[in-house]
Amino acid sequence: MASLVDKLHPLVLNVGLAVHNADWNWKNVNSPFTRLYYITEGTAQIQLSGGIQILKPNYLYFIPAFTIHSYICNSYFCHYYLHIYEEHQSDTNLLDEWEFPVEIPAGDLDLALFQRLCAINPHMSLPKSDPSTYDNNSTLMENLLKNKQRALCDKVESRGIVYQLLAHFLKRAQVKVETKDDRIEKAILYIRKHIYEAIDLTTLSENSCLSKDHFIRLFKKETGVTPSKYINQKKIEKAQLILVTDEMSVKNVAFSLSFDDYSYFNRLFKKVTGLTPQEYRNSYH
Repeated sequence: MASLVDKLHPLVLNVGLAVHNADWNWKNVNSPFTRLYYITEGTAQIQLSGGIQILKPNYLYFIPAFTIHSYICNSYFCHYYLHIYEEHQSDTNLLDEWEFPVEIPAGDLDLALFQRLCAINPHMSLPKSDPSTYDNNSTLMENLLKNKQRALCDKVESRGIVYQLLAHFLKRAQVKVETKDDRIEKAILYIRKHIYEAIDLTTLSENSCLSKDHFIRLFKKETGVTPSKYINQKKIEKAQLILVTDEMSVKNVAFSLSFDDYSYFNRLFKKVTGLTPQEYRNSYH
């Protein structure tokens, strides 16, 4: 846990107070950053894969990065929003390793924390609430640049506030468990840690103290997919993050994730996402 906390370096992309009147209705939002909300007045809804989540005053809400969701607002609604982003260079991070609750009661100081975060980051508020106006690569780059140019004292204080808000969710969070078998869990952790490297099935099976064939059968039994498919899925997820938050060329994205065959990377990416890497990047412009 300590090592994961050390690797958690959240950047504040956007923070502000939004007031709506039946005009917060957006479908199939899917962003490379995590959203935190503090509701002050009114109600709205978020459609998630597991169903409808009602947003209520004096509660905090957590929407992980790359979570497809839709907003439904039919009346007056006021909330603070905070968008945070983890740089893709990290091989793993706390936000990936834990399942955070979507909703928790707000603490006595949370309103003051959001207000202070807004006060020291006045330029980080959103001019419009439409996700398409800020969910794109160029806007993300502008916000990342603003983040880097802030005074050191504001960066330190902002990060401290984000840590406090995340701590509330962490109290009720659970470690993600993808398998009940410790040997396969060990392999999954290895894959996450070495996602930028070429991952060999022989190495994975040896680390799990299993023969290669036994390892493949057990991995599929525990996870529902073969080790190779799991590795490719995780590499493509990392590629998605890089494509929308970095100006690295598509070819270099492939090479950075140890795909020696650029054409294969393109085919695999389209198979997983339905888009070519360039089409996926362009969809955020």
